[in-house]
Amino acid sequence: MSTLRVTAERLTIHPHPDADALELAQVGLFRAVVAKGAYRTGDWAVYVPENALLPDALIDELGLTGRLAGSRRNRVKAIRLRGELSQGIVCRPGRLADVDLATAHDTGADFAGDLGITKWVPEVPVHMSGDLVPAPDLMRWIEVENAKRYPDAFVPGERVVATEKIHGTACLFTLVAGSGEEFVSSKGQGARNLGLEFAEDNLYWRAVAAHGVADAAREVAERFGADRVGVFGEVFGSGVQDLAYGETGRSAAPGYAVFDIALDIGGARTWIDAADLPGLLASVGLPAAPELYDGPYDESALLAAAQGPETWSGAALHLREGLVVRPARERESGVLRGRAIAKFVSDAYLTRKGGTEYE
Repeated sequence: MSTLRVTAERLTIHPHPDADALELAQVGLFRAVVAKGAYRTGDWAVYVPENALLPDALIDELGLTGRLAGSRRNRVKAIRLRGELSQGIVCRPGRLADVDLATAHDTGADFAGDLGITKWVPEVPVHMSGDLVPAPDLMRWIEVENAKRYPDAFVPGERVVATEKIHGTACLFTLVAGSGEEFVSSKGQGARNLGLEFAEDNLYWRAVAAHGVADAAREVAERFGADRVGVFGEVFGSGVQDLAYGETGRSAAPGYAVFDIALDIGGARTWIDAADLPGLLASVGLPAAPELYDGPYDESALLAAAQGPETWSGAALHLREGLVVRPARERESGVLRGRAIAKFVSDAYLTRKGGTEYE
């Protein structure tokens, strides 16, 4: 999931093609449906992203009682309104009436705390959890932001590689080369420096064992002279999330695809370049997330490539979640204040019914 930030944004207003009383307010590449005449191009407003949980008072103020997602009808979710995709909420809460939104934007102010907005975190099923242990040497994964919110994260024309974003649960594996210690965790627990105690029936440990991740990590450590190796993969299949890709998540060998590898060499963390990752994974026997694009950064082409059916099964069994995009050669992004990496999510995925979002 992306980081939750509730920010002030300058709007561009577009007509709604199929509703006289509605318009589309654009923030980055996101568009949110708003009442016609509520805003003009150049106006400043507050943008509340998807997967935000709103307090009841704010829901009432915005006239959204009973209209949001979740059992409490308080979660922001992408929806279609008269045929147009609406992502997030554009508003001007009364609590911020005296705030200079243009200045707030320039200073990077986050209004989530002021408005009582929190991030939705789905409950993790029992078969994906386990007993926790301290894991101080675990190499953690990061939050990947939506490219629609940060359209300037990439340079037009720079070479990028886009892999299919498989809908599963992120599995973090770390090998400490010197001691031989191994740590396995989920994305959520890993963020707290916690690992999952070994258990034969644990989903993440089953994936690591079935696909030989530890042996592959040892080979990578020797090849690069790394003190630690972090292997980041997606575990998926039926019983994991609502999209299964023809895999059986509850089997001894659940679906597994690696999307990133990190190295700790002399205390400095580096990442395997996107251009080199498929070859490295093939050489150590690890399955890779499908590569769907390698070429110059083209917003329109990548938005289009995020749509369509999944490719993992080879049979287009269901919709595609989207893409994860990285420069071919690893670099930092001032816009993202960290790695240059972002995702494009398919419209069909966002608006599907009965979806699950376990981490």
